[in-house]
Amino acid sequence: MELHFTGVIIGIATFLIIGIFHPIVIKGEYYFGVKIWWLFLLSGIITGVCSVLVADLFLSTLLAVWAASSLWGIGELFEQRKRVERGWFPARPEGKLFDKKK
Repeated sequence: MELHFTGVIIGIATFLIIGIFHPIVIKGEYYFGVKIWWLFLLSGIITGVCSVLVADLFLSTLLAVWAASSLWGIGELFEQRKRVERGWFPARPEGKLFDKKK
C-alpha cells in the first residue's frame, strides 16, 4: 500500500497560513488602521498571479491559499475595526504608533 501525504501537508500549510494572517490583521489594524488594505490587495494579486504561473502543483496551491488569505484579510481589517469600536479589542491610543517599554 502506498501512502500520499501531499494533501495532508497542504492542509497543515493552509492551517498555518490562515493562522499567520489572523495576528497580522489584528496587529495591522491596531498600528495602522484600515488604510493598509491595499497591501493585502497587492499581496493577493501578486501571489494569485504567481500561483497561476508556477508549474509545481504543491507550491501553486500554497500560493493560491496565500492569495485567498490576503484578499480575505481585506474584509477582516474592516471587521476588526468594528470589533475595536465594540470594545472587543483594544484601540490604539491617539498619536502613539509604537509603545516604547522601559
